Amino acid sequence: MPIAVMIVDDQEVVRLGLHQLLAGSDFEIVDEAATASEALTKVVGSKASIVLLDVRLPESDGLNLLARIKLDRPELPVLLFSAFENPNFVARAVALGAAGYVLKGAAREELLTALATASRGEMVWTREELRKVTGALAMPRSSLDIEAPLTRRESEVLRHLAQGRTNKQIAEDLQISYETVKEHVQHVLRKIGVNDRTQAAIWAVRSGLVF
Repeated sequence: MPIAVMIVDDQEVVRLGLHQLLAGSDFEIVDEAATASEALTKVVGSKASIVLLDVRLPESDGLNLLARIKLDRPELPVLLFSAFENPNFVARAVALGAAGYVLKGAAREELLTALATASRGEMVWTREELRKVTGALAMPRSSLDIEAPLTRRESEVLRHLAQGRTNKQIAEDLQISYETVKEHVQHVLRKIGVNDRTQAAIWAVRSGLVF
């Protein structure tokens, strides 16, 4: 019997492509959704054994949806599927319990292998991916340990940073200068006691600032 898959992607062409790609394999798409709200409605009663989830969605990013799915169905494996090779996305995905992170440019066999591994309840993460975030995941410092409270603006910058936004994008979103963003990022890293943006993303997830 084929392994039941739920796909969540806002692009119809991608969903159609996945139907073709999985045809004749050990997997069968039994549910699909184009938005986070649609996915949450369907996932509770879905017969899917695994979810293939896009990182970028129109209403809410896939990582926020991952957190919600893990609250409702913690046993359900979720495999992130993205066109973006972003270390902050990978760090948040690891912290939130994703089974793995596969790029949309991956070969068919690579995706099928990842789906098979995840559906068995095993992790798909490569040693290199885990190496990049292991130090951040092991960070002992909590939100109560920071040497000075983050200001409202610093919290906003950190939230955007953890969502994978660049300094230029953060500046545009918050309507402040690029140099001001750089300054805020440096203050945030110093205050929470981390060395880079990936560690900051993990800290933000663990502190409940983002999901």
